[in-house]
Amino acid sequence: MRTNNYELMTAPNSAPVKIWTHGVPVEADAREQRLNTAKMPFIFSYLAVMPDVHIGKSSTIGCGMMAVRTSLNAKDLPDNLYAIRHAIKIAVPRSRTVNHTDHNKGSWQKPPETADHHWSTLQAGFKRLTDKYPQLLKTNNHQHVSTLGTGNHFIELCLDESDRVWMMLHNGSRGVGNAIGNLLECRKDSDVIDEIPMAYKDIEAVIAAQSSLVEIVHPLRQVVCVKG
Repeated sequence: MRTNNYELMTAPNSAPVKIWTHGVPVEADAREQRLNTAKMPFIFSYLAVMPDVHIGKSSTIGCGMMAVRTSLNAKDLPDNLYAIRHAIKIAVPRSRTVNHTDHNKGSWQKPPETADHHWSTLQAGFKRLTDKYPQLLKTNNHQHVSTLGTGNHFIELCLDESDRVWMMLHNGSRGVGNAIGNLLECRKDSDVIDEIPMAYKDIEAVIAAQSSLVEIVHPLRQVVCVKG
């Protein structure tokens, strides 16, 4: 049932699901997964689903994005942006090393003071988790603070409509978050569906489907991208 510009999905013993996907394809399994999620006891009022929805697998906690405008303008950037991209890659550990060695390129060997500070604010909560799940002590946790994850995580340098320079980040919870998620639910067998095909949708359709929810303040175009 469509209400205003969202579709309302309902099921027995489930909170309502409001899904803003008009004009955007959504696979049936993703719809079923959201209805199942809406049955969880902590859902308040209704479950809101955005147009970039797709069926999920594996686990992450706290994945999110941020864009920050700098004081720079496009004219302040060099003609060749390779040095900037290289500097970001050197400054921020990213990705992971397969078959862990003594030097994991995705972790700090010696976390900087800023990472130590942020970790100190998380330690009490992490201890409560490790008291209950001691296996989490074996994960990359402190060493992954302020590092860049794998997959579709990225650091970007962007320009807006006035050629002002922005930094954009998309990152997730890294190793310890995935480990926490695996304690709850994570299938990795051959029957698990590949989430990638429906994870990438037409951006104009996605924006149009949620036009009543968000206001486009600045369109950003990427000029440098460092992937995890």
